[in-house]
Amino acid sequence: MSSSIVVKGIQLSARCGVTEKERQQPQPLLVDLIFRCPNQSAFQSDELSDTVDYGSITQRIQDIGEGQAFSLIETMAEKICQALFHEFPITRLKIWVRKIRPPLKRIEGSVGVQLIRSRQPMASTDLMQLSPFLVDHLSRLPDGTALDVATGRGRHALYLASKGFSVHGIDRDADALHELQAQAQEAGLSSITTESIDLEMNPQHPPDLGTAMYDVILVFFYLNRPLFPRLIQALKSGGVIMYETFLLDNHIHRQHPRRKEFCLESNELLGLLQGLSILHYDEGDHAGSSGPAFTARILARKP
Repeated sequence: MSSSIVVKGIQLSARCGVTEKERQQPQPLLVDLIFRCPNQSAFQSDELSDTVDYGSITQRIQDIGEGQAFSLIETMAEKICQALFHEFPITRLKIWVRKIRPPLKRIEGSVGVQLIRSRQPMASTDLMQLSPFLVDHLSRLPDGTALDVATGRGRHALYLASKGFSVHGIDRDADALHELQAQAQEAGLSSITTESIDLEMNPQHPPDLGTAMYDVILVFFYLNRPLFPRLIQALKSGGVIMYETFLLDNHIHRQHPRRKEFCLESNELLGLLQGLSILHYDEGDHAGSSGPAFTARILARKP
């Protein structure tokens, strides 16, 4: 699920201008925001704690815009961006700050600046968003090219790219892939490519992912049983697949996922990857970026 929160017309009475006279007299400004945050749970829970309180964001913008004088509207906009990323779990932000009555002749509309910013990936605090299984076993992955299946916004793809891997992320959500590319570009990670693929368009005949193309394949919290032969085919000899997703226990005890067919039976993952050498396998109630979950986790090498 990909969604944005839109807040338009935040009113400021700000002292902003190049001249001293303009900075002495407050003038009306407007701020518009479009931002993304980890709010998928809110669509079902109806709880404010599962999203970002835009009332608090509005108040923070007013505090910054009205709390000091600025010579340039660009400086104000950048300071607002930095504060919002620091204080709220925003992943991507578009902001428009404008003077609605600029002191210039022959301008009937507004004058302002638009910024688009993404959270820098893989700062120390962002490690909390990663699967602990990936972080703990990173050293066991062979160097080279990685495929991140159902990558979404690509937190794991960004992490691997920051560690020197060339990463190809696939997902059917084109908006999420666009956001991933924007974050990669801003972070200077040119080794990430993406491709919009619907892996379930033909449920019994998933798309070909290539033959012996990848040293590493990652799959986190996505289960498409007919895809497993394609994954094995796409893995190079000596390549490693890392897979983690929900067990049926999570559906029973935590009602997630809502449909039990999206969950693995005990030891089922071992059978789906039969023929590969098992480097690590465990089942249990594991800590994760979204809280504890009953999962199966495997690290397996292709002969």
